[in-house]
Amino acid sequence: MSHSIKHLFHIASPREKVYEAISTIPGLSSWWTKQTSGDSKTGGAVNFGFGPVFVNRMKVTELKPNEWVKWECLGDAPEWVGTVFTFKLDENEGKTRIRFEQANWKENGDFYAACNFSWGRYLVSLRNYCEKGKGDPFGA
Repeated sequence: MSHSIKHLFHIASPREKVYEAISTIPGLSSWWTKQTSGDSKTGGAVNFGFGPVFVNRMKVTELKPNEWVKWECLGDAPEWVGTVFTFKLDENEGKTRIRFEQANWKENGDFYAACNFSWGRYLVSLRNYCEKGKGDPFGA
């Protein structure tokens, strides 16, 4: 059995702005972690660093401009390897609605719970970046 972290929320910004924030290195480094590098095109790999030791390596598996971004985690956290991240965008009541999911967790223990909490924090950072021009990424 696999488990998923899911969040649904709205951002008062156009989909184009939100898509840029979740699909480009400058965008991602503005709300998730300043230590973001790599190739954010389909088939590329993006590295998300959290301090000197912990790096999450993601393969960009699908991009559909202004509609969705999908990654597969290649490492480093053993619990994240093989998890699939999806950001789906649509419009709802004049705002951009985001459906976020981190799927294929093998266990829903303490690390899962801590990551679920952290995703909430970073998704608020994404909203602040898109709405106010300033996020609160790791390392800021």
